[in-house]
Amino acid sequence: MTSPDPEPTRTPGLEPGGQVSPGETPPAEGGTYGISHPEPPELRKGWGAMPLTVIIALVVLVAIGLIAMAVAL
Repeated sequence: MTSPDPEPTRTPGLEPGGQVSPGETPPAEGGTYGISHPEPPELRKGWGAMPLTVIIALVVLVAIGLIAMAVAL
C-alpha cells in the first residue's frame, strides 16, 4: 500500500527545498480555442400575432360574460 503523502526527500521531480522543477508539471491551459459544439439558433423574441389574438378574444368573451351576469342580477 502506498502512502498518500510520500516522503518529500524521495519524491521524484522535486528540487531541493520542495520546489517543482520546470517541465515536471503540465501546462495550466489547453491549446484549443473556441467552443466544441455550435451554438443554437437565436430564439425569437416576443409573442406572435396569433397567440395574442386568441388571448385577447378570450379576455373579451370572459368580460362580456361577466357583464351579462351582472346585468342579469
